[in-house]
Amino acid sequence: MEIIVTSIFVNNQDKALEFYSRKLGFIKKHDVPSGEYRWITLVSPDNQNGTELLLEPNNHPAAKEYQERLFSEGIPVTMFGVADLDAEYNRLIEEGVKFTMKPTNMGNISIAVFDDTCGNLIQLIQQ
Repeated sequence: MEIIVTSIFVNNQDKALEFYSRKLGFIKKHDVPSGEYRWITLVSPDNQNGTELLLEPNNHPAAKEYQERLFSEGIPVTMFGVADLDAEYNRLIEEGVKFTMKPTNMGNISIAVFDDTCGNLIQLIQQ
């Protein structure tokens, strides 16, 4: 068994697709109509056959409340691994990404947290 798709709720699929592809560098794998929304997934450029990230609309009241509560409590919804946190932080700052936590050493890992502009906080980790 393996994880093939993981999802995050977003408050605007177009804005999320723009942010995750242009700012973060993920590659769009699927973008197909699904009712009034779309099934949009992205993958890492380093593993295009790997786990897909689904940009799921938060149109259900429970999803919207869940997303808003996590954001207001400062809780990241997911974690992305990077090889060099300081370099990635600096690259994203140049792209205009807003961080709520600068790179912070926590023993044998370093983490940082940013706002994805679509209702989520995302944590970066260097192990």
